[in-house]
Amino acid sequence: MQAKLIPLDKGRPITITQDVTIVGRKRGVCDLMIEHPSISKIHCAIARTDGLLFIRDLGSTNGTKVNGQRVLRGAILPGDELSFAKVKYEVFMGPDVPSEVLPNDQTEVITRESLDDEGEQFAVIQDDEDDPLGFLDMIDDADDV
Repeated sequence: MQAKLIPLDKGRPITITQDVTIVGRKRGVCDLMIEHPSISKIHCAIARTDGLLFIRDLGSTNGTKVNGQRVLRGAILPGDELSFAKVKYEVFMGPDVPSEVLPNDQTEVITRESLDDEGEQFAVIQDDEDDPLGFLDMIDDADDV
């Protein structure tokens, strides 16, 4: 799962890559450093699981908000607005980016001959009433037994 915090004001999106991310201003301690005077040195923790993010405020002075409501802890869903003090983000979660398709990558083609060579027997049905466009249906004879 890919999780990003997209700034509502300015700045670049932040990708949450670790299972647990500490957010704050303190260099060397925080995984995600946000240099803004309203954010505490150690502000909050974000836990990433399959499909969800969880937030826990770590006693910050100016608070952590989800959709405008101050929270001590809670689940974050895609599209939620997450605020660390006065710094606001929109939460994006989605599938990981698929791997790049290379120029020589091709779809594997399975021919009737290759299936017959492997001992599979199929019947080919053409122009059947259930197949007015002439698509080929392959039916494994073993399933009919």
